[in-house]
Amino acid sequence: MKELADIQVINGPDGKPAFVVIPYVDFVKQLNAGRGLIPHDVVSRTVDGVTLMRAWREHRGLTQAEVARRLDISQSAYAQQEASDRLRKSSRDKIAAALGIAPEQLDL
Repeated sequence: MKELADIQVINGPDGKPAFVVIPYVDFVKQLNAGRGLIPHDVVSRTVDGVTLMRAWREHRGLTQAEVARRLDISQSAYAQQEASDRLRKSSRDKIAAALGIAPEQLDL
């Protein structure tokens, strides 16, 4: 039960819980756990019509050339992959790693 002792609940003006504070180490563990969460910004970009891969790249503030360099491929080869809605699992896994996300986060 030590974990519960490290959690702080902050109530709002109405007396109901509004925030939960956890130790930074625990936050980083959860952040890096690859829980498959997709930020609102990424989802919003896909609603606007871009592919999930492009939405993640833009969310991360990367150019196609930067991701292509991480993958050791040409920018045009990456552009084709980014536009594709059907990738091999191995390609998807490599792209996810280059974007710093879990492979499952490229599935909607």
